[in-house]
Amino acid sequence: MAEGKNLVGVDIGSSSIKVCELREGRKGHTLHKVAYAPLPQQTIVDGHVMNTSIVIETLMRLFAEHKIKQRDIAVGVSGQSVIIRKITVPMMTAAELDEQIQWEAEQHIPFDIKDVQIDYQVLRRHPDRGLMDLLLVAAKRDEINDHAQFIREAKLRPVCVDIDAFCVQNLFEVAVGIPPHQTIALLNMGASLTSLNIVSGGTSAFTRDITSGGNTISEEIQRETGMSFEQAEAYKCGDTSAGDGGAGAEQGGMVPQHVQQVIDSACDTIAAEIQRSLDFFMATSGEAEINQIYVTGGTANLSSLRAAIQRRARTPVEFFNPVANLTIDHKHVRQDIVQTRSAQLAVAIGLALRKDKEKRS
Repeated sequence: MAEGKNLVGVDIGSSSIKVCELREGRKGHTLHKVAYAPLPQQTIVDGHVMNTSIVIETLMRLFAEHKIKQRDIAVGVSGQSVIIRKITVPMMTAAELDEQIQWEAEQHIPFDIKDVQIDYQVLRRHPDRGLMDLLLVAAKRDEINDHAQFIREAKLRPVCVDIDAFCVQNLFEVAVGIPPHQTIALLNMGASLTSLNIVSGGTSAFTRDITSGGNTISEEIQRETGMSFEQAEAYKCGDTSAGDGGAGAEQGGMVPQHVQQVIDSACDTIAAEIQRSLDFFMATSGEAEINQIYVTGGTANLSSLRAAIQRRARTPVEFFNPVANLTIDHKHVRQDIVQTRSAQLAVAIGLALRKDKEKRS
């Protein structure tokens, strides 16, 4: 149960920082503020902030430039520092569960329990069997403390830490609605990480972070052609004036065929990794099928990648635009950011749905 004021959503990704502020009214949610800034390469590696001064400076600049006065924020985490498990425990009261959860976590979390922060959510109760299903989440305490420290140094107040995959799910539920009797896959495809969240019967049934994203494609172009990373990145995004002295422009504005072949091959490799995770879920869950796959994130803009995922999964793939069903406050939100960066805003908007007073449901 959520009440109080919305927090500002801050998504610190491996290639950029996205900040979103929502206003909630009788007609739904309005996207009130949006801020975006790229980060230099190697600022964040494998989810670890390698250069805190750049992140702090960027956060302070974004809040100042976009006149975001609210300082209470929600921030997302993902990657190797986060463990998510769906577990089944004996039926018990909320008070009993609070006492037992540390012991239960020790049985399922492959880290020293003293080194992690634990949280959980009851998914389903089975009174007939005397059991209940829990979603158990553990994040490394050092990672959370480090995030909180540099956020405070940026003159912000970290109120909530959420998991990126669940932020996308929360936004999807508000914007589109979770089908209660279907199984869907939500893919958030970033620069260095793809988060997969399979939602079945209205609740999260399987999550996995896949260490491939848009950078994988750019690096493959770079390796095969000898281009700079910046040139490869531009070609991947369809900028035909990049690389080879503008060779793309000479071919009628098309990405050169040899580069497109590299892009297609890299997309197929990523799709194969995603398919292995889908296959694992199907083999272990007893589910008959995945009805629909929704993709978002900056890398989801690539039609070659969406086509490769659909071909591998034999399941319809649909692009999920995070801002499609939101009212945009055009007085405060720059149109160019919404037009060019909307796919990258899913986690930040999902974080901005969180409130400063929440009770466990």
